[in-house]
Amino acid sequence: MASMRDIKRRKESVQSTGQITKAMKLVSSVKLQKAKVGAEVSKPYFDTMYETVAGMIAKSGNMSHPFLQKGKSDKKAVILITSNRGLAGGYNSNAVKLLTKDERFTPENTVVYPVGTKGRDAVARLGYPCKTDYSEAINEPMYSDAAEIGKEVLSQFAGGEIGEIYLIYTIFKNTMVQIPTLIKLLPIDAEDIASESEDVEIDPIDRITLMNYEPEAEEALNAIVPKYINSLIFGGLVESHASENGARMQAMDSATSNAEEMISDLSLKYNRARQASITQELTEIIAGASAIS
Repeated sequence: MASMRDIKRRKESVQSTGQITKAMKLVSSVKLQKAKVGAEVSKPYFDTMYETVAGMIAKSGNMSHPFLQKGKSDKKAVILITSNRGLAGGYNSNAVKLLTKDERFTPENTVVYPVGTKGRDAVARLGYPCKTDYSEAINEPMYSDAAEIGKEVLSQFAGGEIGEIYLIYTIFKNTMVQIPTLIKLLPIDAEDIASESEDVEIDPIDRITLMNYEPEAEEALNAIVPKYINSLIFGGLVESHASENGARMQAMDSATSNAEEMISDLSLKYNRARQASITQELTEIIAGASAIS
């Protein structure tokens, strides 16, 4: 049985840790409120942007455009959004697993554009090459950050250095639930869009009506697609920022509850050890008195 001194030291250590986790929970709670508002406000815009461009491409027929066709290179670019700090439960590892557990992505055919040092370090240890590091963007997501990332990957795609672009981020559903998600940004596949909309009731006339472009289709897509890509990346940053703080708040809440349970258990053990010590002292005093008499 541990001594009273050991139990007391352990209890003080757990109390100190509990104070830290409680403070971190409060900080994450405040940050979450701000991030949550940003995610809720921006989500309708990004959902509408995706639906609009997806519908436009689906109605364009067999149109030939670089953004709609796989590049010559077999390389795949993956924009991986994680956090710069840990203590967020499985938030970072779940996003990384979407990349590492997918058979389409190997260290030989994949280039990672990391947003967040945790994801960057994790994939680097597994041999995935990382290009430009945009980890600072996740601290306070801004559209300019998304535009910078989008410009970089689009230039690589247009230059033929990569053939496909993917985005891994975490959807914020609520404080308890965050959903790691993988989406394909380029090339925009009309067949994939059509399969996704099969369950949605669409007017038969709309199904056969082709999209009319003014000006020409190529000029219109050259202007629309980069904005579409930037919008989805920014949406991913905003959602991930809210998810990170939600996951950290939940993790710190669980840690604080565990600390309180440990403190209660250690207090019980301390009282038992103290009672045993008192009983032993009384026994020794009585035994000594009996021996003298």
